[in-house]
Amino acid sequence: MQVSGRVLVCDSIDQAGIDSMKRAGLAVDYKPEIKANELVATVKDYDVIVVRSRTKVTKEVIDAASSAKIIARVGVGLDNVDVKTAEAKKIRVINAPEAASVAVAELAIGLMISLARSIPRADAETKKGSWIKKDLMGTQLSGKYLGIVGVGNIGRHIGRMAKALHMNLIGYDPYPINKEFISETGMIVTDFNTLLESADYITCHVPSTPETKHMFNAERLAKMKPTAYLVNTSRGEIIDENALYEALKNGKLAGAALDVFEVEPPTNKLLLGLPNLVCTPHIGAQTKEGQELASTVIAEKIIQILRGVI
Repeated sequence: MQVSGRVLVCDSIDQAGIDSMKRAGLAVDYKPEIKANELVATVKDYDVIVVRSRTKVTKEVIDAASSAKIIARVGVGLDNVDVKTAEAKKIRVINAPEAASVAVAELAIGLMISLARSIPRADAETKKGSWIKKDLMGTQLSGKYLGIVGVGNIGRHIGRMAKALHMNLIGYDPYPINKEFISETGMIVTDFNTLLESADYITCHVPSTPETKHMFNAERLAKMKPTAYLVNTSRGEIIDENALYEALKNGKLAGAALDVFEVEPPTNKLLLGLPNLVCTPHIGAQTKEGQELASTVIAEKIIQILRGVI
């Protein structure tokens, strides 16, 4: 069944999702570089607003979106959408948390291996002609304890990948963790402080909320082993970057890998200059497969909502 309506795509998304919406009968305007003032001026004409992480769907935008029925986030988090204002205006807010799970999980595993084997340093020095083999004594992931903070879709994918590498799993989540996953992986479920004290690696998969802001502060970083590594591919706000800098600089933590930052692009030059920090520019979901799936999942949800199916 064909559907009608106008869709404004405000950020770059995979063509597959756009094609799906057009085939269903929707008129799609693709404006991936639209500026905030232009969005406010034109959004009144659209039934659906589609964004990734760049565009901020603020109260001002939502107030101007007089025809909007759906705000769709192609990805996991909704921290760039004023959900409360949207819901108060009876606008459906949807996302695609399932789509990028594998991509983010694979990056987290890759960052852990990069830390364990000093891959960024090895690459840079070898390309400079410096053969520093004797300085690059690494460690294995096998047999180590991986603490997973937030055991949702992404956390479970990481757990299964880590288990295949013969790691032991420790999990913390304020919500119940899937019992079948616990049985499948042998995960030890514990409280946050015990996880901090026990894990050799900690990987974070929590949303940005007032409760999670700086959940890794100086006090909690101090609970981690000095030989431990911290990996964050979720949201930058969950780590106090100044506290992380002090912990890494003073040898209180062996290393860290960040795909996300409190400010993006990051501005903390002292932190970025540390040799025991590995950085990537928020590429967790940035795979061809992940972006194609995210766009098609969102497109299908939009179509089904407009059809009255969901």
